[in-house]
Amino acid sequence: MALIQCNFNSKSLMRTVPLQVVLPTDKIVFPGQPEAEEKPFKTLYLLHGIFGNYTDWVSGTRIQAWAQNRDLCVVMPSGDNSFYVDNRKTSALYGSFIAKDLIEFTRRSFPLSRKREDTFIGGLSMGGFGAIVNGLQHPETFGHVIGLSAALVLNEQNLNAEYTDFLMTNRGYYESVFGDLDKVLGGENDYTALAERGANREDKPRMYLACGTEDGLIAPNRVFRDKLLELGYDVTWEEGPGGHDWTFWDAYILKAMEWLPLGDVTQGISSGHVSED
Repeated sequence: MALIQCNFNSKSLMRTVPLQVVLPTDKIVFPGQPEAEEKPFKTLYLLHGIFGNYTDWVSGTRIQAWAQNRDLCVVMPSGDNSFYVDNRKTSALYGSFIAKDLIEFTRRSFPLSRKREDTFIGGLSMGGFGAIVNGLQHPETFGHVIGLSAALVLNEQNLNAEYTDFLMTNRGYYESVFGDLDKVLGGENDYTALAERGANREDKPRMYLACGTEDGLIAPNRVFRDKLLELGYDVTWEEGPGGHDWTFWDAYILKAMEWLPLGDVTQGISSGHVSED
Protein backbone atom coordinates (compact mmCIF):
# COMPACT_ATOMS: atom_id res chain seq x y z
CA MET A 1 0.00 0.00 0.00
CA ALA A 2 1.51 3.30 -1.08
CA LEU A 3 1.20 6.04 1.52
CA ILE A 4 2.05 9.33 -0.17
CA GLN A 5 2.67 12.66 1.52
CA CYS A 6 2.93 15.72 -0.66
CA ASN A 7 2.30 19.45 -0.83
CA PHE A 8 0.53 21.46 -3.49
CA ASN A 9 -0.46 25.05 -4.06
CA SER A 10 -4.11 25.82 -3.42
CA LYS A 11 -5.44 28.77 -5.39
CA SER A 12 -8.39 29.11 -3.02
CA LEU A 13 -6.23 29.29 0.11
CA MET A 14 -3.37 31.12 -1.64
CA ARG A 15 -0.71 28.96 -0.03
CA THR A 16 0.94 25.57 -0.10
CA VAL A 17 -1.00 22.86 1.75
CA PRO A 18 -0.08 19.32 2.90
CA LEU A 19 -1.84 16.18 1.78
CA GLN A 20 -1.71 12.46 2.52
CA VAL A 21 -2.94 9.84 0.05
CA VAL A 22 -3.48 6.11 0.46
CA LEU A 23 -3.10 4.63 -3.01
CA PRO A 24 -3.31 0.84 -3.57
CA THR A 25 -1.08 0.76 -6.65
CA ASP A 26 1.58 -1.50 -5.10
CA LYS A 27 -0.63 -4.24 -3.68
CA ILE A 28 0.78 -7.77 -3.76
CA VAL A 29 -1.89 -10.43 -4.17
CA PHE A 30 -1.63 -13.93 -2.77
CA PRO A 31 -0.62 -16.77 -5.13
CA GLY A 32 -3.58 -18.09 -7.09
CA GLN A 33 -5.58 -14.88 -6.78
CA PRO A 34 -6.27 -12.74 -9.85
CA GLU A 35 -4.42 -9.49 -10.29
CA ALA A 36 -6.48 -6.37 -9.69
CA GLU A 37 -7.99 -4.89 -12.82
CA GLU A 38 -6.16 -1.78 -13.91
CA LYS A 39 -8.70 1.02 -13.96
CA PRO A 40 -9.12 4.44 -12.35
CA PHE A 41 -9.56 4.21 -8.59
CA LYS A 42 -12.71 5.07 -6.73
CA THR A 43 -11.83 7.78 -4.25
CA LEU A 44 -12.81 8.77 -0.72
CA TYR A 45 -11.93 12.32 0.30
CA LEU A 46 -11.67 11.97 4.08
CA LEU A 47 -11.68 15.01 6.39
CA HIS A 48 -10.26 15.23 9.91
CA GLY A 49 -11.84 16.81 12.98
CA ILE A 50 -11.09 20.01 14.86
CA PHE A 51 -7.56 20.34 16.32
CA GLY A 52 -6.40 17.66 13.85
CA ASN A 53 -4.54 17.44 10.55
CA TYR A 54 -4.00 15.28 7.47
CA THR A 55 -2.24 12.50 9.43
CA ASP A 56 -5.12 11.79 11.85
CA TRP A 57 -6.98 9.11 9.94
CA VAL A 58 -3.90 6.96 9.30
CA SER A 59 -2.67 7.23 12.90
CA GLY A 60 -6.13 6.85 14.49
CA THR A 61 -7.72 4.07 12.40
CA ARG A 62 -6.93 1.08 10.20
CA ILE A 63 -8.03 2.99 7.10
CA GLN A 64 -4.83 2.13 5.21
CA ALA A 65 -5.35 -1.64 5.30
CA TRP A 66 -9.07 -1.41 4.63
CA ALA A 67 -8.54 0.85 1.61
CA GLN A 68 -5.98 -1.58 0.22
CA ASN A 69 -8.38 -4.51 0.50
CA ARG A 70 -11.04 -2.55 -1.39
CA ASP A 71 -8.81 -0.99 -4.09
CA LEU A 72 -9.90 2.40 -2.79
CA CYS A 73 -7.88 5.60 -2.92
CA VAL A 74 -8.24 7.73 0.23
CA VAL A 75 -7.27 11.41 0.08
CA MET A 76 -6.74 13.19 3.42
CA PRO A 77 -6.16 16.96 3.36
CA SER A 78 -5.53 19.39 6.20
CA GLY A 79 -8.46 21.69 6.90
CA ASP A 80 -7.09 23.47 9.98
CA ASN A 81 -10.05 24.45 12.23
CA SER A 82 -12.10 25.76 9.30
CA PHE A 83 -15.14 23.42 9.17
CA TYR A 84 -14.21 23.18 5.45
CA VAL A 85 -16.39 26.12 4.40
CA ASP A 86 -15.83 29.42 2.61
CA ASN A 87 -15.57 32.68 4.55
CA ARG A 88 -15.27 35.29 1.82
CA LYS A 89 -14.81 38.14 4.29
CA THR A 90 -11.49 36.69 5.43
CA SER A 91 -10.59 34.96 2.12
CA ALA A 92 -10.51 31.62 3.97
CA LEU A 93 -12.03 29.60 1.12
CA TYR A 94 -11.77 26.10 2.55
CA GLY A 95 -14.92 24.89 0.82
CA SER A 96 -13.52 25.87 -2.58
CA PHE A 97 -10.23 24.23 -1.58
CA ILE A 98 -11.99 20.92 -0.96
CA ALA A 99 -14.51 20.89 -3.81
CA LYS A 100 -12.32 22.44 -6.50
CA ASP A 101 -8.55 22.63 -5.85
CA LEU A 102 -8.24 19.27 -4.10
CA ILE A 103 -10.35 17.42 -6.66
CA GLU A 104 -8.51 18.94 -9.60
CA PHE A 105 -5.02 18.35 -8.18
CA THR A 106 -5.57 14.74 -7.16
CA ARG A 107 -7.27 13.82 -10.43
CA ARG A 108 -4.37 15.28 -12.38
CA SER A 109 -1.76 13.62 -10.19
CA PHE A 110 -3.18 10.13 -9.49
CA PRO A 111 -5.12 7.50 -11.50
CA LEU A 112 -8.55 8.42 -10.13
CA SER A 113 -12.01 8.00 -11.58
CA ARG A 114 -13.73 11.23 -12.57
CA LYS A 115 -17.23 9.78 -12.20
CA ARG A 116 -19.45 11.13 -9.40
CA GLU A 117 -20.61 7.61 -8.59
CA ASP A 118 -16.95 6.75 -7.84
CA THR A 119 -16.23 9.89 -5.83
CA PHE A 120 -17.06 10.01 -2.12
CA ILE A 121 -16.54 12.49 0.71
CA GLY A 122 -16.54 11.77 4.43
CA GLY A 123 -15.26 12.95 7.74
CA LEU A 124 -15.52 12.87 11.51
CA SER A 125 -16.82 15.61 13.81
CA MET A 126 -15.81 18.92 12.15
CA GLY A 127 -14.89 16.84 9.09
CA GLY A 128 -18.35 15.29 9.15
CA PHE A 129 -19.81 18.80 8.99
CA GLY A 130 -17.48 19.60 6.08
CA ALA A 131 -18.35 16.40 4.23
CA ILE A 132 -22.09 16.99 4.58
CA VAL A 133 -21.96 20.64 3.54
CA ASN A 134 -19.61 20.11 0.60
CA GLY A 135 -21.48 16.99 -0.48
CA LEU A 136 -24.78 18.86 -0.52
CA GLN A 137 -23.23 21.87 -2.24
CA HIS A 138 -21.65 19.72 -4.96
CA PRO A 139 -23.83 16.70 -5.73
CA GLU A 140 -22.45 16.75 -9.26
CA THR A 141 -19.05 15.78 -7.79
CA PHE A 142 -19.81 13.60 -4.76
CA GLY A 143 -22.18 10.67 -5.12
CA HIS A 144 -21.92 9.47 -1.50
CA VAL A 145 -21.41 11.36 1.77
CA ILE A 146 -20.21 9.97 5.11
CA GLY A 147 -20.70 11.88 8.36
CA LEU A 148 -19.34 10.27 11.55
CA SER A 149 -20.27 12.09 14.77
CA ALA A 150 -20.83 15.15 12.60
CA ALA A 151 -20.34 18.43 14.45
CA LEU A 152 -23.69 19.95 13.48
CA VAL A 153 -22.99 23.12 15.45
CA LEU A 154 -25.38 25.63 13.88
CA ASN A 155 -27.49 26.11 16.98
CA GLU A 156 -28.64 29.00 19.12
CA GLN A 157 -25.91 28.52 21.72
CA ASN A 158 -23.03 28.78 19.23
CA LEU A 159 -24.54 31.44 16.99
CA ASN A 160 -25.14 33.63 20.07
CA ALA A 161 -21.85 32.87 21.82
CA GLU A 162 -19.89 35.50 23.71
CA TYR A 163 -16.23 36.39 23.20
CA THR A 164 -14.24 33.99 25.37
CA ASP A 165 -10.71 32.56 25.60
CA PHE A 166 -11.74 29.00 24.67
CA LEU A 167 -12.07 28.27 20.97
CA MET A 168 -15.30 26.26 21.03
CA THR A 169 -17.22 28.85 23.08
CA ASN A 170 -15.72 31.93 21.43
CA ARG A 171 -17.94 34.04 19.20
CA GLY A 172 -14.84 35.32 17.43
CA TYR A 173 -13.93 31.81 16.34
CA TYR A 174 -17.35 31.14 14.83
CA GLU A 175 -17.18 34.50 13.05
CA SER A 176 -13.76 33.58 11.63
CA VAL A 177 -15.30 30.39 10.23
CA PHE A 178 -18.81 31.40 9.15
CA GLY A 179 -18.66 35.21 8.87
CA ASP A 180 -21.71 37.20 10.02
CA LEU A 181 -23.43 34.84 12.46
CA ASP A 182 -26.78 36.55 11.90
CA LYS A 183 -26.69 35.32 8.30
CA VAL A 184 -25.55 31.74 8.77
CA LEU A 185 -28.95 30.06 9.05
CA GLY A 186 -30.42 29.72 5.59
CA GLY A 187 -27.05 30.50 4.00
CA GLU A 188 -24.63 28.52 1.85
CA ASN A 189 -23.11 26.66 4.81
CA ASP A 190 -26.36 25.73 6.58
CA TYR A 191 -26.68 21.96 6.15
CA THR A 192 -30.44 21.98 6.74
CA ALA A 193 -31.04 24.74 4.20
CA LEU A 194 -28.78 22.99 1.68
CA ALA A 195 -30.70 19.74 2.11
CA GLU A 196 -33.99 21.56 1.58
CA ARG A 197 -32.76 23.36 -1.54
CA GLY A 198 -31.45 20.13 -3.06
CA ALA A 199 -34.44 17.96 -2.19
CA ASN A 200 -35.87 17.97 -5.71
CA ARG A 201 -32.60 17.18 -7.47
CA GLU A 202 -32.33 13.80 -9.14
CA ASP A 203 -28.62 13.62 -8.27
CA LYS A 204 -28.98 13.93 -4.50
CA PRO A 205 -26.01 12.23 -2.83
CA ARG A 206 -26.61 9.12 -0.76
CA MET A 207 -25.91 9.73 2.92
CA TYR A 208 -24.34 7.59 5.65
CA LEU A 209 -24.59 9.06 9.16
CA ALA A 210 -23.42 7.46 12.40
CA CYS A 211 -22.98 8.64 15.96
CA GLY A 212 -22.24 7.10 19.34
CA THR A 213 -25.05 6.89 21.87
CA GLU A 214 -22.79 8.48 24.51
CA ASP A 215 -21.76 11.32 22.17
CA GLY A 216 -23.12 14.76 23.01
CA LEU A 217 -23.71 15.33 19.28
CA ILE A 218 -26.17 12.49 18.82
CA ALA A 219 -29.27 14.67 19.30
CA PRO A 220 -28.55 17.10 16.41
CA ASN A 221 -27.47 14.17 14.24
CA ARG A 222 -30.80 12.42 14.82
CA VAL A 223 -32.66 15.64 14.02
CA PHE A 224 -30.72 16.03 10.76
CA ARG A 225 -31.30 12.37 9.89
CA ASP A 226 -35.05 12.87 10.29
CA LYS A 227 -34.97 16.00 8.13
CA LEU A 228 -33.12 14.19 5.34
CA LEU A 229 -35.60 11.32 5.40
CA GLU A 230 -38.50 13.76 5.35
CA LEU A 231 -36.97 15.41 2.26
CA GLY A 232 -36.59 12.10 0.42
CA TYR A 233 -32.85 11.52 0.72
CA ASP A 234 -31.40 8.01 0.67
CA VAL A 235 -30.04 7.84 4.25
CA THR A 236 -28.32 5.02 6.09
CA TRP A 237 -28.22 5.71 9.85
CA GLU A 238 -26.26 3.75 12.43
CA GLU A 239 -25.74 4.39 16.11
CA GLY A 240 -24.20 2.27 18.82
CA PRO A 241 -22.32 2.40 22.10
CA GLY A 242 -19.50 4.91 22.00
CA GLY A 243 -18.42 8.47 22.54
CA HIS A 244 -16.64 11.13 20.54
CA ASP A 245 -13.40 9.19 20.13
CA TRP A 246 -11.21 7.10 17.86
CA THR A 247 -12.58 3.81 19.14
CA PHE A 248 -15.95 4.72 17.63
CA TRP A 249 -14.52 6.23 14.43
CA ASP A 250 -12.23 3.27 13.78
CA ALA A 251 -15.20 0.90 13.98
CA TYR A 252 -17.62 3.01 11.97
CA ILE A 253 -15.34 4.09 9.16
CA LEU A 254 -15.17 0.38 8.32
CA LYS A 255 -18.98 0.16 8.40
CA ALA A 256 -19.12 3.23 6.16
CA MET A 257 -16.67 1.70 3.68
CA GLU A 258 -18.77 -1.47 3.60
CA TRP A 259 -21.73 0.78 2.70
CA LEU A 260 -19.88 2.38 -0.22
CA PRO A 261 -20.33 0.75 -3.67
CA LEU A 262 -16.82 -0.72 -3.84
CA GLY A 263 -17.40 -4.27 -5.02
CA ASP A 264 -15.76 -7.35 -3.54
CA VAL A 265 -13.09 -7.13 -0.84
CA THR A 266 -9.73 -8.57 -1.88
CA GLN A 267 -7.03 -9.85 0.44
CA GLY A 268 -3.69 -8.45 -0.62
CA ILE A 269 -0.56 -8.07 1.46
CA SER A 270 1.62 -5.08 2.24
CA SER A 271 3.36 -3.60 5.25
CA GLY A 272 0.05 -2.06 6.29
CA HIS A 273 -2.15 -5.17 6.22
CA VAL A 274 -4.18 -6.10 9.30
CA SER A 275 -7.08 -8.47 9.81
CA GLU A 276 -10.65 -7.17 10.00
CA ASP A 277 -11.93 -9.27 12.86
